[in-house]
Amino acid sequence: QVYLVESGGGLVQAGGSLRLSCAMSGGTFSNYNMAWLREAPGKERELVAAIMRSGTTYALDSVKGRFTISRDNAKDTVYLQMESLKPEDTALYYCAAESGYVRGRPPSLHEYDYWGPGTQVTVSS
Repeated sequence: QVYLVESGGGLVQAGGSLRLSCAMSGGTFSNYNMAWLREAPGKERELVAAIMRSGTTYALDSVKGRFTISRDNAKDTVYLQMESLKPEDTALYYCAAESGYVRGRPPSLHEYDYWGPGTQVTVSS
């Protein structure tokens, strides 16, 4: 059974930075396409950034230039470095894994096979 556990969330002032981490256990991490998604109160869950098995990355337009997704296959961990945070970035952030079948585009929300419990990010103005 694959498990994902996020860490690194918290409360930060606007303009600040946070680094989220997501560790996988129970699976061969390098085989998975990984992603960070978020869900704010009253809004639908959305893809923030994805990193494919190949290393190709995708990001939501509103976070491009501010957020960076990366992965360390030796540590079975995916990261989300968040800079210049804004109050509208406040959300519950989830890590998700897709079993590597999707190619050429980030997986759609329903295609992720495993999800972490989430970590809260709150940005104060």
